[in-house]
Amino acid sequence: MRDGSGEDNNVAPSVYSHVSRPGSHRYKNAKKGLPFNLMLIGESGLGRSTFLNTLCERSVVPTTNVPNPEQAHIAEPMQFKHYSVDMDEDGMKIILNIIDTPGFGNGTDNETCFNQIQEYLETQFDEVLGEENRIKRNPKFKDSRVHAILYFINPTGHSLREIDIELMRRLGNRANIIPVVARSDSLTPRELVLFKQRIMDDITAHNILVFNFPNSEEDDDEDEETVEENSELRAMMPFAVVGCEEVINEDGRPVRVRNYPWGIVEVDNDEHSDFDRLRYVLLNSHIGDLRDRTQNDIYELYRTEKLSGNTVAGAASDNSSAHQPIMAARSHPVVA
Repeated sequence: MRDGSGEDNNVAPSVYSHVSRPGSHRYKNAKKGLPFNLMLIGESGLGRSTFLNTLCERSVVPTTNVPNPEQAHIAEPMQFKHYSVDMDEDGMKIILNIIDTPGFGNGTDNETCFNQIQEYLETQFDEVLGEENRIKRNPKFKDSRVHAILYFINPTGHSLREIDIELMRRLGNRANIIPVVARSDSLTPRELVLFKQRIMDDITAHNILVFNFPNSEEDDDEDEETVEENSELRAMMPFAVVGCEEVINEDGRPVRVRNYPWGIVEVDNDEHSDFDRLRYVLLNSHIGDLRDRTQNDIYELYRTEKLSGNTVAGAASDNSSAHQPIMAARSHPVVA
């Protein structure tokens, strides 16, 4: 990626990265930091907490004690847990706000979980809509709309399960969903390739909306490199991730690894995991796209439904056009 001067701006996204990637300078003048709201959804045991600590390169979620086995059969209700981390990525300050959902999928009937998450997303939209309608806006208003959802898929090696399909179908027009294969090191390379393909086939067959890195070939504003990058990222979906909190020294360079009797998995090595690429997408190259799509497409769709009294029908309707631009008159956005 090049800036206006025509010079290359390749940077290492992380101290642990094995490669340098084009840097994004779009929001570098955000003096107070650029807010980015990320929700993590997935069943217990899929490594959400470890992933979060790996993403932030620090201990955000402390290690929890092993639960009492005598109470293992008791399903804890889903909660929303909030964490906020100040980060500096390629000279850009990011205020990363994470919403975790421990307890999701632990029960036999997950209808309550689906409803709670959808209600949470819509409540954030309602707060922005209410602020837009104020005669005098609150300069300290915080926009808490979720810019992206990472949905952690159990690495069964088969296909999507009913809980995966239903959750993503319900939320596809309420947030940018990025599906990820959790604990992907439990699959062989061949198994992972086939599993990814089955997941994308299921997503297509069930008309599930995910953030699919828009094809920008007809957009004059997008350079050839961006078009090629988006095509590459689409081919990688769903991202196969591995998290860890162990760091070893290899030739004077810190390397994050998971140790096994047969060898090690390097979390930030593109040949072992898609983690480094996903981190780069979230905190650098596509942070603007995710924020813009939330404001211009997803929120505007909800706003149009809300003002026309059609939110229930809109949430349950076919998702085929949910991320298409809304042609109705748009409000003046709340700047966060």
